Amino acid sequence: MAAPLASKAGSAGTTTKPPFPELDFRSGARVEELNKLIQEFTKHDQREYDDQRALEIHTAKDFIFSMLGMVQKLDQKLPVANEYLLLSGGVREGVVDIDLDELNVYARGTDYDMDFTLLVPALKLHDRNQPVTLDMRHSALCHSWLSLRLFDEGTISKWKDCCTIVDHINGATNYFFSPTKVADWFYDSISIVLSEIQKKPQRGMPKVEKVEKNGTIISIILGVGSSRMLYDIVPVVSFKGWPAVAQSWLMENHFWDGKITEEEVISGFYLVPACSYKGKKDNEWRLSFARSEVQLKKCISSSLMQAYQACKAIIIKLLSRPKAISPYHLRSMMLWACDRLPANYLSQEDYAAHFLLGLIDDLQHCLVNKMCPNYFIPQCNMLEHLSEETVMLHARKLSSVRSDPAEHLRTAIEHVKAANRLTLELQRRGSTTSIPSPQSDGGDTNQPDDRLAKKLQQLVTENPGKSISVFINPDDVTRPHFRIDDKFF
Repeated sequence: MAAPLASKAGSAGTTTKPPFPELDFRSGARVEELNKLIQEFTKHDQREYDDQRALEIHTAKDFIFSMLGMVQKLDQKLPVANEYLLLSGGVREGVVDIDLDELNVYARGTDYDMDFTLLVPALKLHDRNQPVTLDMRHSALCHSWLSLRLFDEGTISKWKDCCTIVDHINGATNYFFSPTKVADWFYDSISIVLSEIQKKPQRGMPKVEKVEKNGTIISIILGVGSSRMLYDIVPVVSFKGWPAVAQSWLMENHFWDGKITEEEVISGFYLVPACSYKGKKDNEWRLSFARSEVQLKKCISSSLMQAYQACKAIIIKLLSRPKAISPYHLRSMMLWACDRLPANYLSQEDYAAHFLLGLIDDLQHCLVNKMCPNYFIPQCNMLEHLSEETVMLHARKLSSVRSDPAEHLRTAIEHVKAANRLTLELQRRGSTTSIPSPQSDGGDTNQPDDRLAKKLQQLVTENPGKSISVFINPDDVTRPHFRIDDKFF
């Protein structure tokens, strides 16, 4: 950690020496320099979006939502009135606790410019007013099977083909909702819908550059104007309330007490399609508290979040092989640190360097002890399955970071700057060459596809102060619609 400032000489007749700069004891790095490097990383990592980029983000989101509306109409499996959770950052960024070893490697700048995760409920249990009890008899901690006995006959009939079937001695049949079969169905349905959309190509609609099934998630990369957006779409089971297995966590004191209400924190949870190390992939789901984490993030200081983002950028590169540590582990450690340390300490604006060094120390401690408790279910050790060889390999890698954090920060800065340069180069090429719309109808291939942007710009100019969005009607995906407040054009 950081060394204290040297005390001033106080005796009469002696010259007062200036204090030493604040140093990190382990590496000798100047804390002031580390703070500047973290600020520089943040500047390049969190870019400001202009109106054009904001329009492209909105257009992609509406396209994805409309596509899901069409998926629902295919066989009526998805809930008619559904509630998605859209998270900034892809699954590879650790926004949800899903294993990364089954995911293809995508790189910002090379493959995409912005990434999002969208949790899409396949089933909803929203009528519970008591703690939700799940069937954990067959699962590791923080995991569960889901029997369709909790649902009505209509739901069982619709989802029967996405279940594993267990026949009991008494002749009864139990259908267990299968994460792998649900993911297969979801991928097939999305592929059918996108194929139908592409049969009627129109200008202004996003280009579907990639659709891949990565384990149990579906990754879609859309090209909109000069932007490429990655959407990791995750089929989930959505619950209102709180799981009984995490009930004791509510009895403890937490850093968010008094800042947000308990009702906001425990408004709901999910089952995501991920199994434990020794679990049965076809049956086992993992508990996810992504909705709660969105609320908790509001209570974390900007300096700690900057340190977390910088630390995450370092470990994603450094600890990628073998895949044992994910950014979600680091997120959990940060939440534990918020509970452990005084709020007035964590709110210090110029302490980002201290927080970065502390997060590295925490992660190394967790590896050496092979112990990383889940924040919401502490009895669940998320590193329990790792071998001694793997944890020590990663601990040694982190030791090199701790010995020279400034150099690793500079490397992270260069990586994010390189990704930004790739994005800007793509934008320049898109704006200086006449590229037909990826979904054009084969008409005038020399005319740049900017009619959507020009139309929106005109609407923005003519309607100052009003809410304007692009709406793609799922019943008519052949053309975009503009909405100004509650009127459509």
